[in-house]
Order: sequence, then structure tokens, then C-alpha cells
Amino acid sequence: MFKLLKGRNYSNLKYYIIEEFAETGLVKHCFSTRLGGVSNQDFISLNLGLHTGDDKNNVLENRKRICNELGVDYEQIVAGEQVHSDAIKIVNRDDIGKGALDYNDSISATDALITNQPGVTLTSYYADCVPIIILDPKQQVVALAHGGWKGTIKKIGQQTVMKMQEVFDSDPVDILVGIGPSIGPCCYEVDEYVINPLRETFDDWQELIEEVGDDRWKLNLWETNCLQLQEIGVLRKNIVVSEICTSCNTDLLYSYRAEDGTTGRMASLIELR
Repeated sequence: MFKLLKGRNYSNLKYYIIEEFAETGLVKHCFSTRLGGVSNQDFISLNLGLHTGDDKNNVLENRKRICNELGVDYEQIVAGEQVHSDAIKIVNRDDIGKGALDYNDSISATDALITNQPGVTLTSYYADCVPIIILDPKQQVVALAHGGWKGTIKKIGQQTVMKMQEVFDSDPVDILVGIGPSIGPCCYEVDEYVINPLRETFDDWQELIEEVGDDRWKLNLWETNCLQLQEIGVLRKNIVVSEICTSCNTDLLYSYRAEDGTTGRMASLIELR
């Protein structure tokens, strides 16, 4: 279950955790909101994205604030470039700090990060795209995946779990997954440009959409990501979906679509203790 917490150091800062993840005692993690930062105008206020056009100093202060809540060093977090790909990076201690202070220093062309190294903080950034957070409590491996519609159709979540199997001998039945705040099926209207590759990739594609007009559909990215994880053996009972729509909640969350593309970014963060 997702739980909204208030910051200890900044009373107006709020973020989500997943209780099932917290109960393992193995990780520090969160999904940020837009509340509790110093950014102004379109980016009010906890914008964590260095690639948005916001003042860099404000973004770094915001990163410092959310990291302080987790007890991690904002200068040592790890970020991928995020290009809507299915590229996955195994992160080790040599990668610490990549993308922390400068977007151009991010791990190039990567949308999923995996590590089994304690003290390595993985981060992913989004404002409608689906943030997927993964924990294998048995092998003690964590991962983040960035699932926009392109990444979702490329099965970035599924591929990340498969990479955990390949490299760290993870068993999908042991894995816990969180699907964070993102644009919901209530708001995510798409056309044939999205539906055609969906049709080619998923046998049950019609169960993932609702027709709303001529050549227009609403797509359920949450269910699409759940389905691909279940295909490889992740148990549905181990997938926690926030069911919190970014587009419906712009007072609390950033939404690229609802705010016409000029907005900030939330982040998901996870670190093995």
C-alpha cells in the first residue's frame, strides 16, 4: 500500500513510500511529490529534474531536501539519461554520482537501473510516465525502470526483472514491484500511433484500452505494466499499484500532459541499506 508521509526536516515536503517495501527493512525508498521545494512558477515547488529548464540551483536544493529525508547524499545519487528506451544498466560503486549534479553526466541512454550494492541510490524522473520500483528481498537486489508508453510497450519492466534473473539469479516469485503515481486510464488518451505497436506486442491488448471516439482510446499503462510482469512469473499479489493519477492531481504531482509540457519532475529513489 502507498502511504503519503510528511517531511521531518521540511514540514511542507510530502512523499510516498510503499509499506510492503518498508516492512522488509532492506531499503530506503520513496516517490516524491511536487510539494516542499524551492522552485517557482511552472516548477512549483519540488522539481527534481535537471533537464526541465528550471534553475539548476533550485533543482539541486530540492534534491538535497528529498535525499535528506531518506538519509542519503544527494551528491552521490545515480541517474540515467532516460530516452524512452529499453536499455538497462547494472550499477556499481563506480557509477556513484552520475547524473547527481549535472544532467549531462547521467548514465547515457538508459531507462532502467539495477544494483545489488548497498549504499548506491538509484533514481528515476517522471511526470506522467510510469515509475517502476523493484525489490528482490531474497537476493537483495533493487531496480528502477522508467516506463512511458514507449518503454511500456518495449516491456522495460519485464526486461528489468529478466536482467535481474540473468545477472543476480533472482526468482520472479520473490520479487516485489511498486508502480508509482503516473497518468491513469482515466486521462491517458491516445491514437493509432500508440495503439498499433500495443496491438503488435500484447495478445490481450484490447483489455488494456477503452475506445472513446473515432480513432481515440484511453490506455491503461498501469495494467499494461502489471500484465508484462505477470507474463514472466511475478505474482500479482506482489505488485503494488498506487492508482494515483498525475493528471488528476496537479496540486500534488507534476503532469506533463495536464500542464502542456512545461512542468517539473518527480523522482523515485531506492537504495539497499
